[in-house]
Amino acid sequence: MPRYDYRCRACGSTFELSRPMAASGEAALCPEGHEDTVKLLSTVAVTGGASAPRPSGGGGGCCGGGCCG
Repeated sequence: MPRYDYRCRACGSTFELSRPMAASGEAALCPEGHEDTVKLLSTVAVTGGASAPRPSGGGGGCCGGGCCG
């Protein structure tokens, strides 16, 4: 289930809630009980050990193809 970040406008605390995507826009109570909250824009960080394959051969690409100069 996705986790969403919220910030309370009354006390300034930030908190997370796990809820279905269909409920992501619904109002959220802060842990202190305040109702004036706003959903924060989340960024997604993708990390891992895999890398994109490198092209083989000498053709293509500006510097790889000899067009720089």
